[in-house]
Amino acid sequence: MTAPGAQGRWGDLAARIGSGIVILLAGAALLLLPLPLAGAGIAALVGGLIWELTRLAVPAPAPRLVAAIALAAAAAMAAALYLGPAAALLLLVPLAAGTAAARPGLRGAYAGIALAMMLAAFGVLWLRAMAGLPVTLWVVAIVVLSDVLGYFVGRILGGPKFWPAISPKKTWSGTAAGWIGAAALGVALVITGVAPASVIVIGPILAFAGQMGDIAESWIKRRVGVKDSSQLIPGHGGLMDRFDAMTGSLGLATLLSLAGLLPAIGG
Repeated sequence: MTAPGAQGRWGDLAARIGSGIVILLAGAALLLLPLPLAGAGIAALVGGLIWELTRLAVPAPAPRLVAAIALAAAAAMAAALYLGPAAALLLLVPLAAGTAAARPGLRGAYAGIALAMMLAAFGVLWLRAMAGLPVTLWVVAIVVLSDVLGYFVGRILGGPKFWPAISPKKTWSGTAAGWIGAAALGVALVITGVAPASVIVIGPILAFAGQMGDIAESWIKRRVGVKDSSQLIPGHGGLMDRFDAMTGSLGLATLLSLAGLLPAIGG
């Protein structure tokens, strides 16, 4: 028989496993499908993410307004991916519309999170095409490893909360475990000779960016008083619930790549 305390501690393990499967399947598709198909998938994902974000941020959201902003975001992302950098300016249309429609206290958060989502979505194909598949897989692995270690170490060791006002379950022990795991992955890559030593430092920074993506989503959900961003994935919440950390890490990795600061792996 499972002790009540243990059952409570691991009560969301099934949802975590489901989340991992969703992320792995979606990630594999976006990384391995031919670029035209991957672009279509990314555009659809952006539409879904912006739909959820708009539902959260807009007071008493009108379904048609929310749907229009989401469709505009998906179309603008598709144009940016297929037509080039100039078409990326179209992304300002859903961004401006959503920000204007959001609650006054959430407009800055809406704009920042929406920009991060769009940057991360663009970054998937950018990293795949420019930095290479090994680098892209490294970033995804950091997010998954940080999440897994954060969950289990945080539940087992417990201790002080990382940011209790926003994310009451996240502990310093779990947060630090994610950084250590990212650094350990970097050490393994250096030892095997496929990456420079800089991955040991950059890995934990990317893990931290993913954790901040999680915190940002938790903050906006607490502000509007909801547990899940939507019920698009039955039993596991919405797309934002599943891709918040990936948004933070991929967004920062894309900026580092654009600045020429992301290390090469396997080359």
